[in-house]
Amino acid sequence: MIRHIEFDRLHNFRDLGGYRTEDGRTVRWGALYRSDSLAKLAGEPDRERFRALGIRTVIDLRYPWEIEARGRVPEDLGVAYHNLSIEHRPYDQAALGPETDTAAFLAERYAEVAEDGVKELRRVLEVIAADGGPLVFHCASGKDRTGIVAALVLDLLGVPEETVVADFALTGLATERLIADWRAANPGHELNWPGYGTAPAVLMRLFLDGLAERHGSVRGYVGEVLGLGTEFGERLRERLLVD
Repeated sequence: MIRHIEFDRLHNFRDLGGYRTEDGRTVRWGALYRSDSLAKLAGEPDRERFRALGIRTVIDLRYPWEIEARGRVPEDLGVAYHNLSIEHRPYDQAALGPETDTAAFLAERYAEVAEDGVKELRRVLEVIAADGGPLVFHCASGKDRTGIVAALVLDLLGVPEETVVADFALTGLATERLIADWRAANPGHELNWPGYGTAPAVLMRLFLDGLAERHGSVRGYVGEVLGLGTEFGERLRERLLVD
């Protein structure tokens, strides 16, 4: 099962297809992707690889100031583009010290996103559920904001929690390259936080446990807080699942 798609400059581009759901169906291959920043799609070989996937829609989860500083998916690729910044309290992971516990710290940040980004998260899910062909969502590293959205979508599709957590942890395969990117972009600076670019499974478990504690389940959160109920879930599953 080849989930990672190789690019020269993208390190964390993955197909979310192939996961089995609790009712025996499967997430459709080639329909939904997650990635690190598509602003890195500069070279023609990478652009050709991207075109070959037939992606029609891009959801950029970054802050507008990140896009202004580092760019966005090239406009000439002809995709529908949505900038939906789900995070509202910026912080600098590279500036953290080694005493900061990765899972506990980031689980709190994820909970903030679930609290602050209600309008944007709702819209993200609505765009994903629309029948618009292959779609990719991304942030900077394809780990935190992207990981939150992937977890919500996979849970709504009926993918078991252990699989949702395992998908999140796959970012660990890209950690070394993400760190190398940071060092290349910040010459002369030291990266002090051991947690940078890592995706420990316990982090996603803490986040999901927090949603369950406050709302009963991920679906409870999506229904109560985002206002997307049973009909929405059925539409999402119709778009993304196959028998």
